[in-house]
Amino acid sequence: MSVKKLVILPDARLRQISAPITGVDKALRAFVDDMFETMYDAPGIGLAAIQVGEPKRLFTLDVSKREDNREPLVVINPEITWKSDEKNTYEEGCLSIPEYYEEVERPARVRLKYRDIDFVERELEADGLLATCIQHELDHLNGVLFIDHISKLKRDRVIKKFTKLAKRDDEA
Repeated sequence: MSVKKLVILPDARLRQISAPITGVDKALRAFVDDMFETMYDAPGIGLAAIQVGEPKRLFTLDVSKREDNREPLVVINPEITWKSDEKNTYEEGCLSIPEYYEEVERPARVRLKYRDIDFVERELEADGLLATCIQHELDHLNGVLFIDHISKLKRDRVIKKFTKLAKRDDEA
């Protein structure tokens, strides 16, 4: 297992739509292990494949509170089949937009159809932080960032900030 390099805003790959996965093989299993290693190292509670440069419809999650009681979840080819009318607001952050947090309103509950690491079709109903995390990571697979859910003024500011940082890093 190895920690992968994170793709950081304003990298255009974050706006790429990820391709469906047709099956699970040894290489994909190793990639998923690397994703968990990267996610836990960051530390984060979710990581989409595109955030490490792979445009695959896959993300990893673990919203457990304790390191000794991890609940890793592998989500392949996810599709939200239902969203509640009720909304929740959480302060969201993103490993691809480091140290920036903003309140985002999303449906409070969702039903998710996906495939697990054995490529078995599953369904999951989620609420609270898990529902928010699922929606956040699924957005990544569609080229959407959490900052797309905030005001244009705030979004423009954060994009400008990260564009400046990227230019400075390129010049260094």
